[in-house]
Amino acid sequence: MHTDEQMMNFSAQLNENSQYLQTVMGASSDFVVRNLTLPGSLQIVLFYLDGMVDKQALQESIIQCLLERTPLLVNEISIQSIKTNILNASEVLSTSSIMEALDLMLSGAVLLVMDGAGESIVVPMQGWEERSISESKTQSVVRGPQDSFTETLRTNTTLVRRRVKDTRVRVRAIKVGSLTKTDIAFMYVEGLANQELVNSLQIRLNKANSENILEGEYLEEILLEKKQLTLFPVFYNTDRPDIIASGILEGKIAIFIDGTPFVLLAPALFVDFFKSVEDKYQSVIFSNLIRVLRYFALSICMLAPSVYITLTTFHQDMLPTQLLLSLAAQREGVPFPAFFEAILMEITFEILREAGIRMPRTVGQAVSIVGTIVIGQAAVEATIVSAVMVIVVAITAISSFVIPSYSMSIPIRIVRFGFMILAASFGMYGLTIGIILLLIHLCHLNSFGVPYMSPLAPFDKTEQSDGIFRLSFRNKKQP
Repeated sequence: MHTDEQMMNFSAQLNENSQYLQTVMGASSDFVVRNLTLPGSLQIVLFYLDGMVDKQALQESIIQCLLERTPLLVNEISIQSIKTNILNASEVLSTSSIMEALDLMLSGAVLLVMDGAGESIVVPMQGWEERSISESKTQSVVRGPQDSFTETLRTNTTLVRRRVKDTRVRVRAIKVGSLTKTDIAFMYVEGLANQELVNSLQIRLNKANSENILEGEYLEEILLEKKQLTLFPVFYNTDRPDIIASGILEGKIAIFIDGTPFVLLAPALFVDFFKSVEDKYQSVIFSNLIRVLRYFALSICMLAPSVYITLTTFHQDMLPTQLLLSLAAQREGVPFPAFFEAILMEITFEILREAGIRMPRTVGQAVSIVGTIVIGQAAVEATIVSAVMVIVVAITAISSFVIPSYSMSIPIRIVRFGFMILAASFGMYGLTIGIILLLIHLCHLNSFGVPYMSPLAPFDKTEQSDGIFRLSFRNKKQP
């Protein structure tokens, strides 16, 4: 019996190889061992995982070929002759390393081990069920492509290559995660992407010290620089192939993770999260007006409750007399200060929002909408909160949905609570200080060495073709 150290490579004895592989895989019910006796008493064993391989291709490209073609070469059977003359598969590999063969088998390959060979033939034959390409459910558009990524890495890279038919497109593959051994690929256009950034990304992925990589967030936390502690995303994630195609044409790097339909794009700048791919499918005037609307919605989402608290608590003299009297009449009988009202309504709405997401889709939206209306109306009638506060919270919540990227709306919603605390404590002065500190924090961040607020801070005139506003395609440089 060989030790683990001795069995790093395949043995010339078929029984030893078979026994070791079955010991490593344990009593897994999906681990299939198929013994074949070919002419000339040649013993071959096939190892694969049920459900991970295409059984029809296995039968036609391996088993049937071995049974029909081996008698013609009975005196010349070797690993090389099986690879070149017998098997009818598009890709046939060989390895003497057991660990390498097991890694490939766990990814959907068939191992073919022959008596006396000392190595194994590996035939990639993935055949698991895949979700078909469908419309994006997180970033829908009125005009533009309606396809989205799936959970299969190779399908996703193909969707991008269909859009960027250039020989400079490069795809680099790597496995990350000591337990999951997740396939990861990063794509870029050579000559457009910063080569130092590409090398830095590859080094960080190679040094990634993690057992489990199941989704993009795992990588985001691993690749994020330790000195950067922030709520704001420094990677852009999307399930739309056209966004990734547009990104790599701008010199960015796309990171694909097998098993998730969301692809990461780096570097990601603050302005990127307020762009929609549909901006490029509409007229330049309309696109820019919509972008202005998004930044206006950002201001409302982040500051509306804080400004209301400030004006009603500390700076009533800034309000017109008629409006002040109307607010005072509505707040008559309300036992709580404006800050407590805002906190109560904001937390209630966040609970309803989360409940609507987690509940079954058929009833989730109805519950969140009806729940918001019923609770808001009941709270006003019970004089727990004022009607104006319900309006402020409602417009704040609606404004958060205008932000195209969900990953950016989350930190904006969290920062809103901080501004509310500052407004309740120090009034307009506290709110102003909070805004200044937030801008300083954003300017301090970087995404893979690129300033997070660029091309605005530092201002770069040459990069303004798609910054806050989008210029006409006639004025853009061609890659």
